[in-house]
Amino acid sequence: MARIKPQALLQQSKKKKIPSRFGTLTIILYSLIVVVAVYFLYSTYIHWSQRSVIQTDGIISGVEGDAAFTGSNKSNIPKYAILSTSKGLVTVELYKDGSPEVVDEFIVLCQKGHFKGMPFHRVIKNFVIQGGDSNEPGATEDWTTKGKHNNHLDSSLKHEAFMLGTSKVKPGKKGFELFITTAPIPDLNEKLIVFGQVIKGEDIVQEIEEVDTDEHYKPKSPIGIINISLKETV
Repeated sequence: MARIKPQALLQQSKKKKIPSRFGTLTIILYSLIVVVAVYFLYSTYIHWSQRSVIQTDGIISGVEGDAAFTGSNKSNIPKYAILSTSKGLVTVELYKDGSPEVVDEFIVLCQKGHFKGMPFHRVIKNFVIQGGDSNEPGATEDWTTKGKHNNHLDSSLKHEAFMLGTSKVKPGKKGFELFITTAPIPDLNEKLIVFGQVIKGEDIVQEIEEVDTDEHYKPKSPIGIINISLKETV
C-alpha cells in the first residue's frame, strides 16, 4: 500500500474543512437576514398598529365629544321623585319632555331642600291637595267654589287624578307650590302646570285627602312633606 505524503494529507485536510467553514458562514448569513427581516416586519407592524390606535382614539374622542355635547343638551336628570309624607311614600314620575323647565326647577329645589317640612295647607276632598307656604295669600273662596262644583267637571280633559303640578302664577318669594290632584280638574288648566304623575302611593294620597279640615280646607292636624328624594329608577 502506497504511503500518502504529508503534503497530500495537508491538501486533503484543507479540502474537507472548506465545506464545513462555508456551511457555518452560510448559516450565520441566513440567520442575520432572517433577523433583519423579522425586525423590519415587527417595526412595520408596530408603526401601523400605533397609527391605527391613534386614528381609533381620534374617532372615539369625536364620538365621546358629540355624546357629551348631546348629553349637555338633554341633561341627564332623575326620572322619579319620592315624596316622603306624614302618611307614607308617594312615587311620582316626572314629565321632563312635557314640562322641561318646570321639572328642572323642581329638581334644583329638591336638591336645595326646599320641600323639606312643607305642609299641605289646603286639602279639598275629590279635588286637590296643595302644599306650600300657608302664610301666602290665596283665593280661598275661589278654591271652595271649585271644590263644591267638582262633581260637574268633564273628566276627559287635561288634569286627571293623581297628577303633580305647580301654579303658573308664582306669588311671593318662595314661588313654587305643589298640587296633587285627587280627581279630574280641567278647570285648573289655566292655573296649573302638570309636570308629573303619581305611579305609586295613590292610597297615601287618598289617606291625606281624608284628613279633617276647617271651613277653609286647612287640615286641623299638621300634615305635609317630610322630604323629597330623586331617583333614576324605581
